[in-house]
Amino acid sequence: MKRIGFIYGLLFCLVLSVAAQEKVVKLKIVETSDVHGNYYPYNFITRHEWKGSLARIYSFVQKEREQYKENLILLDNGDILQGQPTAYYYNYIDTVSPHLCSEMMNFMKYDAGNMGNHDVETGRAVVDRWIATCDFPVLGANIIDTSTGKPHLAPYKVLECDGVKIMVLGMITPAIPAWLSENLWKGLRFDDMEETARKWMKIIREKENPDLVIGLFHAGQEAFKMSGKYNENASLNVAKNVPGFDIVLMGHDHARECKKVMNVAGDSVLIIDPASNGIVLSNVDVTLKLKDGKVQSKDVKGELTETEAYGISEDFMKRFAPQYETVQKFVSKKIGTFTESISTHPAFFGPSAFIDLIHTLQLDITGADISFAAPLSFDAEIKKGDVFVSDMFNLYKYENMLYVMTLSGKEIKDFLEMSYYMWTNQMKSPEDHLLWFKKKPREGAEDRASFQNFSFNFDSASGIIYTVDVTKPKGEKITITSMADGSPFRMDKIYKVALNSYRGNGGGELLTKGSGIPQEDLKDRIIFSTDKDLRFYLMNYIEKKGTMNPKALNQWKFVPEKWTVPAAQRDSVYLFRSVQ
Repeated sequence: MKRIGFIYGLLFCLVLSVAAQEKVVKLKIVETSDVHGNYYPYNFITRHEWKGSLARIYSFVQKEREQYKENLILLDNGDILQGQPTAYYYNYIDTVSPHLCSEMMNFMKYDAGNMGNHDVETGRAVVDRWIATCDFPVLGANIIDTSTGKPHLAPYKVLECDGVKIMVLGMITPAIPAWLSENLWKGLRFDDMEETARKWMKIIREKENPDLVIGLFHAGQEAFKMSGKYNENASLNVAKNVPGFDIVLMGHDHARECKKVMNVAGDSVLIIDPASNGIVLSNVDVTLKLKDGKVQSKDVKGELTETEAYGISEDFMKRFAPQYETVQKFVSKKIGTFTESISTHPAFFGPSAFIDLIHTLQLDITGADISFAAPLSFDAEIKKGDVFVSDMFNLYKYENMLYVMTLSGKEIKDFLEMSYYMWTNQMKSPEDHLLWFKKKPREGAEDRASFQNFSFNFDSASGIIYTVDVTKPKGEKITITSMADGSPFRMDKIYKVALNSYRGNGGGELLTKGSGIPQEDLKDRIIFSTDKDLRFYLMNYIEKKGTMNPKALNQWKFVPEKWTVPAAQRDSVYLFRSVQ
């Protein structure tokens, strides 16, 4: 009996030993990206409730943490510091209080963040202040300090959950110099994502030996060269071409995506993108089976989760109620009166009061000869009557500076040729579309879904009289008849042109590919730059004027009008379900 008892005891110990050697670990990975200042479930620009926000995301996180506890990993993928007055106020107005964004992210217990191009756009002072007050690392493996040749920010973050070692590598799209003035990123450079990933994957494997590798990339999946050298949306390329990633969390392009791809080593990689504004989040479940502390298998599943269904976190709203009231007071300040309502909708089909107001302000503020401007918002409206600070974020979406550059007449024409080429369809019959639409709109890409190209690159001009013949091919659409005052327009004359800093630095490639100016020569063409964002000057201008009478200047038109007018009406219904 003693012998039998001994054997049973031995077997029991063996079972326990085997059980101790085998382990299942479940992780929940949550990604936010392109939140764009949508911290509260309220849009301070439109003054309406909002279905996105960090407040809703935190409600989801609170619920999931009840189950996953420390095994929930919360990551942000950049572009969180710009877009709503909430961010603007704590970026530029109240620079003494702790930054609202870092306070909120600390409260939510983010594990790591990443830099986005619109975060860089806020300027070094804002970014440095934000990072300094975050309780978690903000990553940037390809953001290099030019004085040292080393990453300016931590390249990666190592997390340990229940015996599992997780590595998060952060990168930003390298096309920053093609969009933003050097004073915003002076002393830094932005390296190619694929090259950077190869370098750090080797280091990480040798030094860290992680069980799970996550790419946190502020870049989309449809890669293309900006200004001939910056590979803008390289996330998919990295996922496929650099072995070692289990998950690639994407952002930047505001397009929902969730799918698995195979890399060059034959391994499966989940790529996922929650689009923008906190409406959707990336929700990834990872199950790892371990034996003797080593991973035997990984199961990775991802889905895009709507945040609205999870409600609003009362804890979040209570904690940040004072800041909510502060921002509400800021945006409620009256700055003037509009005699007419204006909308971006008509801007896609011809001259509009909305865009021509920006043209007028840019010309008056700078004294330039010609102005370039585009509809930066797809669906923005300012109603007639009292105009408030909140309306200025509708009038002008981004924190761009105002530039004056020198361009020849030919460069101006070539600039417009490229703009309208990206904007309009080449009509072959009266039944054709006026605008250049995608054959199949991309699901979940919000306002960018319908157009073949980004509508924030649809620049029109003011200060000149011209026509756009949509029956003509690329390079032959624009006919400039005169300056707006009736004086001759000359191809060989040098003109002063007012435009935003994004465009002036090469954004949209209208100056580089269009006008044919080398990227490195653009800075030499800048003869004036504001020291504050364009919105600040627009706000001051309207405040001084008091009453504005916005109207279309009608300095250009699509031709032949027998075709374009009916086509515009059809396309308006297609886009907006109404005729503009």
